[in-house]
Amino acid sequence: MKEMIDFDGAPIFAIPAREDYPGFGGCEGMLLEGPQGWGEFCPPRTGSDLMAARWLTSAIEGGTVGWPDPIRGRVPVAVAVPAVGAEEAAAIAVASGCQTADVMVTGLSDDADRLAAVRCALGPDASIRCLVDGWWDLDTAAATMPRLDTAAGGLQFVQQPCASSTELAALRRRIDVRVAVDVSDLSSDGLTLAEVADILVLDAAPLGGVRRALRFAEKCDLPVVVSGAGQTSMGLASGLALAGVLPELSFACGLGTAAALAGDIVPAGRALITADGYLPVAPSAPAPDLHRLAEFTVDDAERIAWWRERLRTARELL
Repeated sequence: MKEMIDFDGAPIFAIPAREDYPGFGGCEGMLLEGPQGWGEFCPPRTGSDLMAARWLTSAIEGGTVGWPDPIRGRVPVAVAVPAVGAEEAAAIAVASGCQTADVMVTGLSDDADRLAAVRCALGPDASIRCLVDGWWDLDTAAATMPRLDTAAGGLQFVQQPCASSTELAALRRRIDVRVAVDVSDLSSDGLTLAEVADILVLDAAPLGGVRRALRFAEKCDLPVVVSGAGQTSMGLASGLALAGVLPELSFACGLGTAAALAGDIVPAGRALITADGYLPVAPSAPAPDLHRLAEFTVDDAERIAWWRERLRTARELL
């Protein structure tokens, strides 16, 4: 499959995050074209070479063999609510049309106000989740979560409250809120997934593509939620493809993050920003819009060289 991809001509792009979405990063990476379409290669710059190779496998899958046939044409998504003031958070939630919100919390005093405002804006039947990104220690998480659960009028789950598996396992015994864990960035510390998490977060790109993520979901005995971050609409399309083929989709997908970027590389009509709480499952990723891509093309020689080397290293591991 590697021989079917145009690696040498792969454009490099960088899109910053919107200023009104603090806590969200931008997206920088490469676009790979194959005979079946396009794929996005944008592993975190700090990630390992092995993780980059899995991202590359995912990008190649979309451009060569394509994705499995979906069993649903659209999937519910969660609006990504950044660490902003309560009034602004409520406005973002309402504008999305979503009935689920992924609310970023930072450990500061305004977290509870933000959660309460989103609950008030979306109503009692909405699902509210906390995104923590692993920066709490065990005692901080255990002390904080009951207060946030109350402020939100009940949390569906908290995602990645602690960094280590040992702390996550201990936290589950101390709080009533379900704990969701991203399996693509988790060291087991000798523990089983059932000991560490109530819900598993699956991101197709760092797991090596839609098919590999689907096999993982089929083998595990825990409910899963599909998520993605740091990707354009082209990259997020693989997450939608995964959500489209799962036998069960118990949770809204954390795939509403394109709104956090200051732009996109696909045509405006194909941008994955919801107005009704759903996003479509497509047979392939949208192709780039050449004018929009030109706006975000990287022309810095050092960054270009870094990405070319990153791609070369990842290819050697396939």
